Amino acid sequence: MMRPVLITLAALLLPGAGAATDAGGNDMPCRVANGEYRIVLPPDGAPAGVYLFFHGYESSAAEQMRAADLIAVARAHGLAFAAPDGINRTWSFDTSPSHDRDETRFVGEVLDDLQRRFGFGPDRVVVGGFSQGASMAWTVACHLGSRVAGAVTFSGVFWQPLPQPPDCQAVPPPLVHFHGRADRTFPLAGRAIGDRWHQGDTVRSLEVLETRAGCRLGTDRPVTIAGIACAQAQGCERGPITLCLHDGGHEMRAGWLDGGLAALGLPATPITSEVLP
Repeated sequence: MMRPVLITLAALLLPGAGAATDAGGNDMPCRVANGEYRIVLPPDGAPAGVYLFFHGYESSAAEQMRAADLIAVARAHGLAFAAPDGINRTWSFDTSPSHDRDETRFVGEVLDDLQRRFGFGPDRVVVGGFSQGASMAWTVACHLGSRVAGAVTFSGVFWQPLPQPPDCQAVPPPLVHFHGRADRTFPLAGRAIGDRWHQGDTVRSLEVLETRAGCRLGTDRPVTIAGIACAQAQGCERGPITLCLHDGGHEMRAGWLDGGLAALGLPATPITSEVLP
């Protein structure tokens, strides 16, 4: 039986646990066994949850801590903003060109640490990412889906060979994905990277999650999120899985994150127009 997203994420609207005094922050990494992450907490009290954002290729957690617009949107929705660090500025999921670390194990350690330090359990974590970082977030939704409450991602999906629905070890959470029709870095249909690797097709990637989530395939409902026409799969066990196609290229915007979080059932306090391009 499908649970409404507002109910699934209701715990995110409850008061969160206080931060541990030994926690890292935007200038001090939080270390786990196989890597580290950074986190920005609201200055005026404990957040209700966290937006866990995976950086793109050739970026880093430290660089994400300078994304003031994204941090402001997360805070407006009652969330801390956290960014794990890839090794050598990239990620090593199963179908990635790099294989420097077991990323599923690493993310599990990060999730454990977020719960231990801040009280951010599975009902208080929303994952996201841009480009290759979005592919990481999709990997988390597939393999660690029971440990997160939702996802808002941009310009990246699975890589080939795509996982099969049974490969996803838990029912995926509700997800909102934004992708540009003119994206040439990670096209909607994917593209080859060298001779051995290939980005995945966006629609086929969505079908993997939708099938595993028990959505009624072919019954998408039109919705508008952040001014973009989107298609929302219905009947999904944990809440809708939504694709939003815009006319731009390889990009993400704070305003889209704002709309995506709202679509997951997380209302925001007013956000100044300067952080919503």
